[in-house]
Amino acid sequence: MAGHSKWANIKRRKAAVDAKKGALFTKLGRELISAAREGGGNPDANFRLRLAIEKARAANMPMENIQRAILKGTGELDEGATYEEFVYEGYGPGGAAVMVELMTDNRNRTAQEIRHLFTRHGGNLGEAGCVAWMFKKKGSIIVAKEDNSISEDDLMLLALEAGAEDIKDEGDAYEILTAPSDLEPVVEALKSAGVTVAQAEPAMVPQSTVPLTGETAEKCLALIEALEDHEDVQNVYSNADFQT
Repeated sequence: MAGHSKWANIKRRKAAVDAKKGALFTKLGRELISAAREGGGNPDANFRLRLAIEKARAANMPMENIQRAILKGTGELDEGATYEEFVYEGYGPGGAAVMVELMTDNRNRTAQEIRHLFTRHGGNLGEAGCVAWMFKKKGSIIVAKEDNSISEDDLMLLALEAGAEDIKDEGDAYEILTAPSDLEPVVEALKSAGVTVAQAEPAMVPQSTVPLTGETAEKCLALIEALEDHEDVQNVYSNADFQT
């Protein structure tokens, strides 16, 4: 989220979800299924699938589970359930916009549960399109400073020459933003130059932010964390700027 180091938030979420390996593997498995269903089961020809495999391996997901999910996505293995992908939009405490990407085999059940989470944490679920206009789809690349010795100037030059749009210093990491179609070539250029990429994925980036402080910030963060913990939620995006 804005206002905090994005890499710190990623590590916080990873630590929280790692404590529930079953839930983590479920989310990763569904992303593998979706990626393979969209672009085929060959990671060399399917960049989204390649990213999903890298993320699954980084979480120590067994290779057997990864391969099974890919086969489900390509239709070579009966997945036993039909998963539907969709997005919910709403507002959190303080008027922060929230977008939730989901993948579920029971849309009605999931809708009720997500609505309940919004209500319980002081937010409200809105109509389709109510906050989507506040975000733009981008490619997001995280380069952790602890994993790299490259200077910010050299990283910026490398990224911009490869087609990146912007680079942000997030404290303990850099976030590189690209057009969605440029995510793959920029990632490959970074790796070819010896840069370790901590995370790369499509993301919905807010065009402006809403500053939140005190109890309002705590309530909004609690909503976001509750949504992220839900089994059917793949990603949560917000324009909340948590002020320290």
